[in-house]
Amino acid sequence: MEFLSFGLVSSVAIAIILIVMLTKAVKFVPQNRAFVVERFGKYIRTLDAGLNFLNPFFDRVAYNRTLKEQAVDVPSQAAITRDNISLIVDGVLYLKVLDPVKASYGVDDYVYAVTQLAQTTMRSEIGKIELDKTFEEREALNNNIVSQINEAAGPWGVMVLRYEIKDIEPPRTVLDAMERQMKAEREKRAAILESEGERQSSINVAEGEKQARVLAAEAEKAEQILKAEGEANAIIAVAEAKAEALNKVGAAANTEDGQKAVQLDLAEQAISAKEAIARDSSVVLLSDSQTNASNVVAEAMTIVNRLNEVQGKTDGTA
Repeated sequence: MEFLSFGLVSSVAIAIILIVMLTKAVKFVPQNRAFVVERFGKYIRTLDAGLNFLNPFFDRVAYNRTLKEQAVDVPSQAAITRDNISLIVDGVLYLKVLDPVKASYGVDDYVYAVTQLAQTTMRSEIGKIELDKTFEEREALNNNIVSQINEAAGPWGVMVLRYEIKDIEPPRTVLDAMERQMKAEREKRAAILESEGERQSSINVAEGEKQARVLAAEAEKAEQILKAEGEANAIIAVAEAKAEALNKVGAAANTEDGQKAVQLDLAEQAISAKEAIARDSSVVLLSDSQTNASNVVAEAMTIVNRLNEVQGKTDGTA
């Protein structure tokens, strides 16, 4: 009976030892993780994701490192700009373990080390720029911080993928001054826009008046052209009518009856002229032989005859 009890206890003990040994010997490594294995306190290898076997008596998993991207908050800190303005700045950095061995043996706590490095680098970078630039060049500031952290964190087996400044808090007095400045800038832009609108409106009015004057001048020009053309046509028509009348008078004067008509017309014109002189002048015209109608007619006939003789000589010469 005692033998059976001893055998049972021995079997249970062996089973327990086998289970413990199996537990230590077989390791299932999850995805995106790495196990750093030591033997007698010295690094021997790194277990990747999947099923792995260890020597259960001499090997042990010293470090269990994640290979995922990690987001780490950077605590708020005071920083002074180049123009001596004190700011409260915080941020967040995103890092990833590239070499689990360096992350285990290169630094005691790589997360704390990178966080402290981010804070000191932030203070250094902000001290190089003025207050206004901290808001305008935030992206460049983030890139500079990432570059300097990665340069220093190379031996630690980690890489900072990006750094983001979450908040920049200047003093209350600076905030008030900035608010007044922004208000003045907004009022200035509003005044500029208003003046530009008035200027454009004045230009539009001037352009409209100019176009109206141009159209009025063109209309007046067209009217004057039409009026001139009408007057020219009227003058031409009168001239043509006079020319036609003169042609008819000339044609009639070449006949005997026409000559008599011309003589009679001349006599009538002479009589009318003397009567006009008598009416308009204080001189009294005596009724002598020079004022008789017959004498006037005779004088007129003499003139006509002389004209005819001159015309006949001219025609003969031609």
